[in-house]
Amino acid sequence: MVTHQFQCRLSWTGAAAGPVRDYDGYSREVEVSVFGKPPLRMSAAGAFRGDERLHNPEDLLVASLSACHFLSYAALCARQGVVILEYADDASGTMAFDPARKAMAFTEVVLRPRTTLATASDVELARRLHDRAHKECFIASSVNFPVRHEPEILTR
Repeated sequence: MVTHQFQCRLSWTGAAAGPVRDYDGYSREVEVSVFGKPPLRMSAAGAFRGDERLHNPEDLLVASLSACHFLSYAALCARQGVVILEYADDASGTMAFDPARKAMAFTEVVLRPRTTLATASDVELARRLHDRAHKECFIASSVNFPVRHEPEILTR
């Protein structure tokens, strides 16, 4: 079995604003470091008393699903001769309270990729490759909620 390891270090940088004494009064700011890459400042989402100006884990989960889908899709297109000129995705995730688990959880993520192809590209093949990309996306295969995609394909 082939395995791959991914590591990071999380440091609570909010400690500079004071210790954790009560739920309302501490900073949720953290820094995530991955060796050889720029650090990422993060916080909790604003709904959970975090700093809205910083990325939060929920943002990054949606972004990871979107990026993984694109990377899988681009690889498939490249192998099938589908020429991508532009690609953008307006992805969104929904969280709700799950009574069975007694916790907030993602209930779905919807990817809305808008792909512009070179005119000579096969539009129907490009559409089918979105389905294959979804199946090949490592992140989508790892989550326990639906990840849907609603692609729009244009040519130029």
